[in-house]
Amino acid sequence: MDNAGGGPATPEGVRFARPRLALELTALGVVGVLLVLALAAGAGALYREVYSPRAFVRHYLELLEDHRAAEALAVPGVAIDAAELEAAGLPSTASEALLRPDALGTLSDAEIVDETVDGDITRVSVTYRAGTHESRTTFAVKSDGETGFLPRWRFATSPLAVVDLSVRGSMRFSVNGFEVDKRQVSVDGADADPSAAVPLLVFSPGLYSVAVDTAISATPGVAVLADAPLTGVPVDVQAEPTDEFISVVQQRVEDFLTTCAEQKVLQPTGCPFGYTVRNRIEGAPSWSIAQQPKVTIVPDGAGWRIPSTGAVAHIDVDIRSIFDGSIRNVDEDVPFSVDGKITVLPDGTASILVSGSSD
Repeated sequence: MDNAGGGPATPEGVRFARPRLALELTALGVVGVLLVLALAAGAGALYREVYSPRAFVRHYLELLEDHRAAEALAVPGVAIDAAELEAAGLPSTASEALLRPDALGTLSDAEIVDETVDGDITRVSVTYRAGTHESRTTFAVKSDGETGFLPRWRFATSPLAVVDLSVRGSMRFSVNGFEVDKRQVSVDGADADPSAAVPLLVFSPGLYSVAVDTAISATPGVAVLADAPLTGVPVDVQAEPTDEFISVVQQRVEDFLTTCAEQKVLQPTGCPFGYTVRNRIEGAPSWSIAQQPKVTIVPDGAGWRIPSTGAVAHIDVDIRSIFDGSIRNVDEDVPFSVDGKITVLPDGTASILVSGSSD
């Protein structure tokens, strides 16, 4: 068929080649854009889940959840020196004894709930469950340079805290079941003051239960939640005497008084009872303990004391009258009071000093 315009005829099969090519190129362009968007979204998700400040904080919390204390301490910005502690107003001599797996409590359900940027500081807020307690902590994170094109982060403020622990009535105690002796964690060592507080570094967040369970003293667990980075947490624990300790002291006091009664004098030396006469005695007096005291023990600073309690001795003695030489027999009870001071020695034994007076 001739071309009406006089030009060469165009085959019908070639007529739509250019529109199809344009359509294919457009489709390829759309695919390319979608691929770029997908890569960008994937990179964003990878950054958020692996390389972001929130991922950095989540990693730290996962280490605490798994009781991987050494790895948690190695996270950039966690470990702290004496100068940083002092600058934060915390004891520079704080012990690292609790920065170990055995001293960590249960941490679970950690969830990032907020992230804000304040200059070069990113604040990441987290909710979690420490033991049975639900709480929230905010961490400060800052840039720590890059590895290639990947960012690194560190804590701007160490997440460690200091538990300032006073335990009265015992040199030994446990934290989350981990046994501690004051003399091992105090800067004064074997000369540690039993009544002085000991500063202990702990991971935050974390729940720490302090308890005493010795032959001398015991106390139910006292739980404290460390939920704020680089802060001091005061804990005061007063141990109470065990039944076994009270029984031992009761027996020691009874033995002491029984020994006193063996002295054949009116005023037994170093003893809380005695008898006074104006006349002469005929023969040696005989003592016995008619009623032993009922001993109780109460805290007294770093040690213990026996509150004043009543007892009764009995004397049997003949007395000769200076006036007429007659002899009369004295056979009577002598009430007296007993008290005492108990000092726990470095080897864990107790020194009991019994005192008192006649009523």
